Amino acid sequence: MQKTDEVIQSVGRVIVGKEHIIRQILMTILAGGHILLEDVPGTGKTTLALALSKAIGLTGRRIQFTPDVMPSDIVGYSIYDRESGTFS
Repeated sequence: MQKTDEVIQSVGRVIVGKEHIIRQILMTILAGGHILLEDVPGTGKTTLALALSKAIGLTGRRIQFTPDVMPSDIVGYSIYDRESGTFS
């Protein structure tokens, strides 16, 4: 747990007073899960994500969603090919 405590302390220098949230996010990442950060504007969601990604050696990118954005716009989609019986 030495390394996880170091990550929490590193992110805690940037995001003050949110240690519980940082721990939950780190647990989710270690468990192979997904995270959706939702809150009102100006609460540091992007800063938290970038600080955490830097602390664990990842790259972080941000996507600005609008009501017309669909998940397939981000991750793509597959089309079933009847002839081969596979998705492409």
